[in-house]
Amino acid sequence: MISVSYVKKEKNMPNMGAGVIGLGNWGPNILRNFMNVNGTHVLMACDIKTDRLDAIRTNYRDIEVTTDALRLISNPDIHVVAIATPPSTHYEIAKEALLHKKHVFLEKPMTLSVTQAAGLLSLARKNDCVLMVDHISLYNTAVQSIKEIVRSGELGEIYYYDAVRINLGLLQNDVNVMWDLAPHDISTLVYILEKMPTSVTAIGKSYFNNRIEDIAYLVLRFDSELIAHFHVNWLAPIKQRQTIIGGSKKMVVYDDLSPIEKVKIYDRGIDIEESREPINWQTFRYRSGDFYSPKVESREPLRGAVEHFIDCVIHHKTPMSDAVSGLKTIKILTAAQRSLENNGKEVSLENLWPAN
Repeated sequence: MISVSYVKKEKNMPNMGAGVIGLGNWGPNILRNFMNVNGTHVLMACDIKTDRLDAIRTNYRDIEVTTDALRLISNPDIHVVAIATPPSTHYEIAKEALLHKKHVFLEKPMTLSVTQAAGLLSLARKNDCVLMVDHISLYNTAVQSIKEIVRSGELGEIYYYDAVRINLGLLQNDVNVMWDLAPHDISTLVYILEKMPTSVTAIGKSYFNNRIEDIAYLVLRFDSELIAHFHVNWLAPIKQRQTIIGGSKKMVVYDDLSPIEKVKIYDRGIDIEESREPINWQTFRYRSGDFYSPKVESREPLRGAVEHFIDCVIHHKTPMSDAVSGLKTIKILTAAQRSLENNGKEVSLENLWPAN
């Protein structure tokens, strides 16, 4: 299994104060995990909607609530800040937290521009703060298992990477479906394959809002023969989270919604045989061997992400999904957005932004 550091109970372990900003769809889950992890305790929670604060008061009587994010950030007893607000607010809130030298756990997407993401990365380095992006898929033990399989060479040369992430809702008001759902698959691809694409094309369509696409298709090309394709959709009648990775030797099918056997390795493919005929023909032989499903530990990915974040803060480590990982994802999304706005024109990532 890929090595990921998780916080463990130690003697003289610091008990850092934590604050959670944003208590909508995902924020309460983040708060719950920060409450249960060793090394920290939640002191304050913030949201602009008072009904959400009322729910926190009911369930967590010891947590102070506020509608003022700056009041939480400036609290000297708070050392780490988790941000789960709408994406358009990420930059300003995270910037303020880093200026106050707080360690930041930031929901995806990191920001809505490369300039903003690079700015947060620079500020985190300057103030010696841990800035971790909640690319939660990376902390899924199934994804870590797939990375180990790819790294071992068992699949051979990777030919293609195909991911589908569809469901009915949740429609967003400040970002399109690509910025909402694709960060999961983009960050996972970069993590597993350890490489960046050279260009991106994207097309999308808005059916319920003239400004915000609710369905999109992305194609990523690399400097090898590898090609990746993502389908993201808010309008599907079913929920699907499936990834297929095709290699020259074997193939992987990953179904995140499957209760058992989430990862399956298939010994299937096509072998090329040279013909003995006078003319230089190639013949193809279809290979259909066995498949197996590696044992994958059952663990809540968000719990793993929060524990890893706290461990990195305590021991001054770099998170697996650090600000550099976040910036890479934003670069790809920005290129995809440019392509989408230009009717699917291919957008090269080369020389568009400085390397980090």
